[in-house]
Amino acid sequence: MSPVLSVRDLRVSFASEAGRVDAVRGVSFDLEAGKTLGIVGESGSGKSVTSLAVMGLLDENAKVSGSIVFDGQELLGKTDAQLSAIRGNGISMVFQDPLTSLTPVYTIGAQLIEALTVHRNLSIKESTARSIELLKLVGIPEPEKRMKSFPHEFSGGMRQRVVIAIAMANDPKLIIADEPTTALDVTIQAQILDLIEKAQAETGAAVMMITHDMGVVARTADDVMVMYAGKPVEQAPVRELFHQTRMPYSIGLLGAIPRVDKAEKEPLTPIKGNPPLLINLPDACPFADRCPIVMDACRTSEPELLPVLTGGGEEHRAACIRANEITDGGLLGGLPVYPVREAPESALTRLPREERPITLEVKNLTKTFPLLKGAFLKRKVGEVHAIKGISFDVREGETLAIVGESGSGKTTTLLQIMDMVKQTDGDIIIAGTSVNDIHSHKVERALRRDIQIVFQDPMGALDPRMTVADIISEPLSAIGTPRAEAHQRVEELMDLVGLNPAHSDRFPQAFSGGQRQRIGIARALSTNPKILVLDEPVSALDVSIQAGVINLLDDLKVKLGLSYLFVAHDLSVVRHIADRVAVMYLGDFVEHGDVDDVFDNPQHPYTKALLSAIPVPDPDIERTRQRIVFDPATESARTVAS
Repeated sequence: MSPVLSVRDLRVSFASEAGRVDAVRGVSFDLEAGKTLGIVGESGSGKSVTSLAVMGLLDENAKVSGSIVFDGQELLGKTDAQLSAIRGNGISMVFQDPLTSLTPVYTIGAQLIEALTVHRNLSIKESTARSIELLKLVGIPEPEKRMKSFPHEFSGGMRQRVVIAIAMANDPKLIIADEPTTALDVTIQAQILDLIEKAQAETGAAVMMITHDMGVVARTADDVMVMYAGKPVEQAPVRELFHQTRMPYSIGLLGAIPRVDKAEKEPLTPIKGNPPLLINLPDACPFADRCPIVMDACRTSEPELLPVLTGGGEEHRAACIRANEITDGGLLGGLPVYPVREAPESALTRLPREERPITLEVKNLTKTFPLLKGAFLKRKVGEVHAIKGISFDVREGETLAIVGESGSGKTTTLLQIMDMVKQTDGDIIIAGTSVNDIHSHKVERALRRDIQIVFQDPMGALDPRMTVADIISEPLSAIGTPRAEAHQRVEELMDLVGLNPAHSDRFPQAFSGGQRQRIGIARALSTNPKILVLDEPVSALDVSIQAGVINLLDDLKVKLGLSYLFVAHDLSVVRHIADRVAVMYLGDFVEHGDVDDVFDNPQHPYTKALLSAIPVPDPDIERTRQRIVFDPATESARTVAS
């Protein structure tokens, strides 16, 4: 069978002020009908540029060479008009952000009808009937009614369902999915992956799945291509790649992922350093500066992608001169390729929870928002109960994680605590002081030293006009710390979080995402707080960078005796970092307890559904799991086939 898509020596470069950026440097692969190719790698590895080159959606200043053959046609060299006849018809694409994929001023029905009538000679009646059928197929309730809705009237998951319906509309031969589940709740993510598999089954299409989530790859892919610095560094069938990994970069990616099915609190494997700038790359292995088993020979020439001795034959290839020395399990000479870190310990970690002092106590926390009606004269017609009387405590040196889907009340809980909102029938007690007893700004300011927050987006949380020294010292200035003492404290904090103190005069733009999050952590630690509130602190980071930040948080908790109140939608991260977990649904805790007890023996059907939706980065486990679906109407769960 000839492949639906055949890419040979694809190269893409862009002109920049610093020189030519070689974003893609020789990508080759074949993709057959009904098969799924997973493309993984860090940000900047060339994944999305490869997909945009296939679609013909690159900017005019991009120089593209090589060969892209789709369904027997060479795409490179075609005009935009010629490609427009193929896009949305033979090849369709599901983008990362469903809101920007849909036109906000047109109804959902108009956009579906347009996708059909542009490529087919259909009447309005026929295209409307087909659109309603597609919405039913992707699980949109009341499709006839929702045809008249606008994109902003849909949730993120429903918008992505519409995008998939548009992608399926003309029975394409190739579907490209570029991070289709990023920023979605885990239950919605599982539904979207089900839909993509359904779309593939309905159309018989080949799928190119671009993702940073190795669990998604384990579930969906037949073959995997790992990209680094614009090139494939390992290509293999999915089982081979996960169980017989031969490239140190791929081993690092797998070791950096926390596992929801593992109770052991072993430190993760971060890949040190950052990917190279793709300008004037030397003729050497681009991973050499970050590789734990680098040799002098690695810096003499860039290794080719060659077959490795795993029993997989020509199908398993790796770009590493030491690939055939590495054995299953990521071992070299019987030792792990990446040195194993010892889990941090202190006297506090060995102290039973009941004997530790309480640093944060919340009693009967409630929050309601008024429902208003009227265009000019607003009147109250009801209330939304965002938080329904929840209670919990966090002990010294302990991490409590609050998990749940968007809209469950997690962030509102954090904001109530950080705003120190006085409660009518409850209380918030921070480091022994009740917020109900705060009667002056001086007392409140003193109490704020004990509780600090680290935000989700490390770039949005840092002022781009301030140097790192100014950012970290800002809380110190607010509490009246002398300048000389604050300067010394900045150097201590940068060293503590793994940053070079000599770079304190730089601006945030000069740092990577992981380094910016470390700056945010350093700022939060500046006042010697007892409690850190962490709002999705690693969700915006690549998995390799994420591992380093998670390890840092583990180390700081032990070293400084910190307490963490941690909010995340990634339950794999929660399993790794938390001691206790509270599962939140519609403003209330439906399950609350020790993290291992909740994860290993969940009692509430909502918790069971959340846990079953998290992909496990192991194809053997992921493809044999039973998935549990929660029904909000009956608050019950049902099991579905994997």
